[in-house]
Amino acid sequence: MGPLYKTRLGRAYCADCLDVLKTIPSGSIDLVITSPPFALRRKKSYGNVSAEKYCEWFWPFAQEIVRVLKRNRSFVLDIGGSWNKGEPTRTLYHFELLLKLCSSNSLFRLAQEFYWYNPAKMPAPAQWVTIERVRVKDAVNPIWWLAKSARPKASNRRVLKPYTKSMENLLAKGYNAGPRPSGHIVSKNWNKRYKGSIPSNLIIAANTRSSDRYLKACKKYGLEVHPARFVEAVPDFFIKFLTRKGDMVLDPFSGSNVVGEVAERLERRWISIEIDKKYVVGSAFRFDSIGEIIYKKHLKHL
Repeated sequence: MGPLYKTRLGRAYCADCLDVLKTIPSGSIDLVITSPPFALRRKKSYGNVSAEKYCEWFWPFAQEIVRVLKRNRSFVLDIGGSWNKGEPTRTLYHFELLLKLCSSNSLFRLAQEFYWYNPAKMPAPAQWVTIERVRVKDAVNPIWWLAKSARPKASNRRVLKPYTKSMENLLAKGYNAGPRPSGHIVSKNWNKRYKGSIPSNLIIAANTRSSDRYLKACKKYGLEVHPARFVEAVPDFFIKFLTRKGDMVLDPFSGSNVVGEVAERLERRWISIEIDKKYVVGSAFRFDSIGEIIYKKHLKHL
């Protein structure tokens, strides 16, 4: 089984991801990061499973993911919640999946939970948010950082943020060392200047980009834009945080292959898998020089 296209560092497959995963050697992947179809009530064009069947559906993929990961490496899962049918109440499917993946003697350990906050998220579901006005808009996705071992490789030094102006002023003025009302004790070491501040587990990024080379190419060639594109900030953060240059990154539900594009830019090798051919062909336009070639070869005459 060969990839539909290759780049300098990556391979993009058009296939069922279970079929491709089974061909990948055990213990060969440094990071799996993906955003699979969520268990939404409204069916999407890319396919999605009901909340009631989600854990059972996802389990075979999880078994292959843990197999291909190296011993001390990570699986990052972006998975939004959904609503109960006919009610302004939430399902628990993504929490049920987390418990199944990380329960005693299961596949993974929960290293840390993250949240992606999209301030531009639409106010949905409309029935509860904009019509009956009994809920607020759902603008946060949980992201589970799961580890194959108790001590997964990671370094927050690779994702430091620039100091804010107030932090710069505090560093210049100096901390008052000693105990705080909260019970925390601030040591004199807190006054040291580093290359930046340690980020929190909240990623703030609006998925509102309306013009990039992928979107321009889709418009030019009449290709369908993937309706649930991964926001670039999420894979950018985790690829930096959990891998080094030359490591191998895998996205088994790649959609328009944002993960591959970010991995290529960050000098990581990558594998993407997407079952829908039109999305794989469109994703080739994320990479210089190969998009039109892949389009003419695979999609123009379909």
